[in-house]
Amino acid sequence: PKKVAGKIIVCVDDDPTVPRKIKKLVAEDADAKGLILIDEDYEKHVPFDSGIFPLSEVGSVAGFQIIHYINSTKNPTATILPTVDVQRYKPAPVVAYFSSRGPGELTENILKPDVTAPGVAILAAIVPKVNAGSFPIGKKPAGYAIKSGTSMACPHVTGAAAFIRSVHRRWSSSIIKSALMTTATVYDNTGKPLKNNAGSTASPHETGVGEISPLKALNPGLVFETTTKDYLRFLCYFGYSEKNIRSMSKYTNFNCPRNSIDNLISNINYPSISISKLDRHRAAETVKRTVTNVGLQNVTYISRVNAPSGLIVKVLPQKLVFAEGVKRMSFSVSFYGKEAAGGYNFGSVTWSDNRHSVQMMFAVNVQ
Repeated sequence: PKKVAGKIIVCVDDDPTVPRKIKKLVAEDADAKGLILIDEDYEKHVPFDSGIFPLSEVGSVAGFQIIHYINSTKNPTATILPTVDVQRYKPAPVVAYFSSRGPGELTENILKPDVTAPGVAILAAIVPKVNAGSFPIGKKPAGYAIKSGTSMACPHVTGAAAFIRSVHRRWSSSIIKSALMTTATVYDNTGKPLKNNAGSTASPHETGVGEISPLKALNPGLVFETTTKDYLRFLCYFGYSEKNIRSMSKYTNFNCPRNSIDNLISNINYPSISISKLDRHRAAETVKRTVTNVGLQNVTYISRVNAPSGLIVKVLPQKLVFAEGVKRMSFSVSFYGKEAAGGYNFGSVTWSDNRHSVQMMFAVNVQ
């Protein structure tokens, strides 16, 4: 303790089994003034902390520069500066290391995750901590802390859904979900595609259909309504018996479609498309969707396909005309992968009427 008392400790973090909180407590108990953790897996952590003990966590590159400086002088010095409020940092957002990735474990015929939302270093309400060291002496315990995780991203989406519901009181949860998904953005604040924590372009298995845009979701134009019977058919395709499905629902006369197989899950009226197995040697795989017009009447939507090289994607019809009184229309999307790269191919089908842009992401696993 005498060696580090009053000093800033530089520590190579080579033991991931010891929580950062414990490392801070050890340094604080030794009367150190601060702690710099050098961590090779820096990008896997959230470099923010709710405690009062000064801490800075850096990666291996910055850590090497710090150690090189320490070894280059007899009297290395470091200064703890006041907190700087950094606004409009670029690029943002970036998919966090801990964010759950797809494809889904239950089925790969529904694209997961659904959307991206803020979940790193969120100032959130908490139950005040009363243990020693968690708040300055003479001060009251804080009712807020910086938290990270899906537990932070989920409330953002919930708040966005509640906001939309406050404007559109008659919209179902399915319509709201569709509105959030089809208006999401796949670009960051530099105008480039969203990236992951490693700096690579993130795929829909990392971002879903993109980051939610609540204001745009107020006026989505077209929506995909996923009904109760869609989910009951999902259970059929997943292997549940009609008897079990009837027993857990109010539809006592419900019947499963003939030849209910796992691949048919792709036909559920979801705001995105995922096909787990597209055989390049067979005919095209076709899925169907139905959209509901929640915008102006007498409008025409034209489809546009964004697909990787080699994957043929055809939309029929290519034009949807919502005449007076027409609320719903259906279309099909066919995928042919003879010349496509093996593995998952990502892209989108977008319906536009010059006012709205309704984007439906797809993930197709070519085999």
